Amino acid sequence: MSLFDDEPAAPAPGARAPMISVAELNRLARAALEQNLPLTWVSGEISNMRRYDSGHWYFTLKDVEAQVDCVMFRHKAQYLDWQPADGMKVEVRALATVYEARGKYQLNIEAMRRAGLGALYEAYERLKAKLDAEGLFTEERKRELPAMPRAIGVVTSPQAAALRDVLTTLRRRMPGIPVVIYPTPVQGEGSAAKIMQAIATASTRAAQDGCEVLIVCRGGGSIEDLWSFNEEIVARAIHACSIPVVVGVGHETDFTISDLVADARAPTPTAAAELVSPDRAELKAQVTQLRAQLTRVTRRALEDRMQKLDYLQRRLVHPGERIAERRRHLTHLATRLIGAYKHEAESRVWLLRTLNQRFTAARPDLRAHERELNQIERRLKQAVGHRLERAQAQLARVSAHVTALDPQRQLERGYSIAQTADGEIVRDAAVLAVGEELRVSFARGAVVSEVKRKLPATE
Repeated sequence: MSLFDDEPAAPAPGARAPMISVAELNRLARAALEQNLPLTWVSGEISNMRRYDSGHWYFTLKDVEAQVDCVMFRHKAQYLDWQPADGMKVEVRALATVYEARGKYQLNIEAMRRAGLGALYEAYERLKAKLDAEGLFTEERKRELPAMPRAIGVVTSPQAAALRDVLTTLRRRMPGIPVVIYPTPVQGEGSAAKIMQAIATASTRAAQDGCEVLIVCRGGGSIEDLWSFNEEIVARAIHACSIPVVVGVGHETDFTISDLVADARAPTPTAAAELVSPDRAELKAQVTQLRAQLTRVTRRALEDRMQKLDYLQRRLVHPGERIAERRRHLTHLATRLIGAYKHEAESRVWLLRTLNQRFTAARPDLRAHERELNQIERRLKQAVGHRLERAQAQLARVSAHVTALDPQRQLERGYSIAQTADGEIVRDAAVLAVGEELRVSFARGAVVSEVKRKLPATE
């Protein structure tokens, strides 16, 4: 169930009715208002106009029957080229909303115009659509502006400040270019036809006057002041002009039909003068740069030619001198050939001698080897004899030592060997127990005895 239903259901017995805060109520009211009433044009009279340092405007819009509070924030108001005041009849494009903090119904203004301008805007849009359909706005038909025009034509009012701005700019940038003025009123009754006639005159006399580009300009003003440049006859005159046309009407935010038809659009008359005229200081800098570049290139080319001339001069030799040089070269080659032959022959002789010596040194001496072999045989026999004698003596010593250590010899001398039942030799009586059997071996035979008692080691 929505809070805005016409007939909300009654709460159940004992249940509490739904409860919302004031802030939530205002938020819901704002959402409902903004969703159901989109941006709308509203007409009325301004009263109670207040401008704050923040740039925001607050005022009341009223008619004979009602009034509503309005706010126009700075980011919207800054684009308005006129100052609204109390008592003015205006038309505003606004969004109806609620200022939640105070629960206040108001209009947030998106755009504002003087009352009665709606018809002008509609005429503007109709003509714009018509000329666009005919192709008068396409980029393909727009002509390129001349880089260095012989003369510049200006269509404007002789009393207009825009003309002074254009002449001042042209005099500063390129004073040598002639300026031809085609005077005409730029606002008021019948001004559109006079502007059209001035453009046609400039087009017809372009070749005679030497004009290669035309400026159509005027200063800023209200939409009514600039309306002559939204007329169809002016737009078609610009389109039919025999030379490129630059339009500089009003301020940067002002767009007219003439701007769209022109070959180039400038935001102001001064900018239009800058578009059609080259900058003298910039051209002077370019000429200076090109002159320095030409000087460097010319100097480098001369240096290259002089170096090449010196090289060719060194190569230029008399034929007799060239023949003598070739003869000396042949003599030098012959000397080197003879020297190389002698050196190669001597190298071969020395190599032959060296190989002969190495062959002689490598040939074996059989008699010397036989004598050496006999001597080695005698030495070997002597060494073997001495070695056998030393081995026999050592064997005799070891045999006597082994015989002395033979247990049987000890048994022959009257000793015996006592062993436990597991075969270990008894060296200490302390390890034996009374009643333990022993195996006692003699020089001849052995007996098994039993330990009756143990005696101290001193007995």
